[in-house]
Amino acid sequence: MKQGLLIDMDGVIYSGELLIEGADRFINNLIKKDIPFTFMTNNSQRTRLEVVRKLKHLGIDVTVDHVYTSAMATGKFLGDQGSHGTAYVLGEGGLLASLHENGITLVNTDPEFVVLGEGRNFTLEMVQRAVDMILAGAKFITTNRDPSPKKPGWNNLGIAATTAMIEEATGRKAFVTGKPSPVMMRSARKYLGLETGGTTVIGDTMETDIQGGVQMGYKTILVLSGIAQKEDLSHYAFKPDLISSSIDKIDLPLRWWES
Repeated sequence: MKQGLLIDMDGVIYSGELLIEGADRFINNLIKKDIPFTFMTNNSQRTRLEVVRKLKHLGIDVTVDHVYTSAMATGKFLGDQGSHGTAYVLGEGGLLASLHENGITLVNTDPEFVVLGEGRNFTLEMVQRAVDMILAGAKFITTNRDPSPKKPGWNNLGIAATTAMIEEATGRKAFVTGKPSPVMMRSARKYLGLETGGTTVIGDTMETDIQGGVQMGYKTILVLSGIAQKEDLSHYAFKPDLISSSIDKIDLPLRWWES
């Protein structure tokens, strides 16, 4: 069975604008050994090309084919709902491009869907318009529920906060397409052409990467270079198959690839 990796980015490959030590070596090793992998990110704001450019700046040379975003998962999901769908979007480049590629028409009135992604360019007036559309019957989709890091000076409110605001104003719960939703976990696996038993997730967050992988029956590796702290793992009802201090400390091939 073909084996491959779904790899989170922030907290695994880099922290902010800094490369996590050894991440470039690990990725280069995957390429050298021809091991299938994709970077699986909940960020719907950047296009795949923008992700590739950031990685190149950090010393990791990959192509757009190595990137799978929540924007791509959202676009595919909505495209699969039927032809000629319409959407009012609170989001930016990556999300807009993916919806267009999947045949979704972007509109400002009477949409079938209201789609929320990361962004800093939409206003409270636009949010209010989205609320009115949902109250009038539009279906509410959000690309993920990633929280704000709650750090002074952070320049993004956080999509979880914006989602909660719209949910409170409408009384409607958003349908989430990004990690840990099966929508993204399954579509990313299929994007790589993997079977469930051949898929391993590497991430730094128990609530998204690891939970999503466990729920789908994938193998999971938690790295401690990002959000998760080892002393907090006992709080969760699930656990990763492997814990590593960083991605560079993961030995390949993985033990379950040879079983």
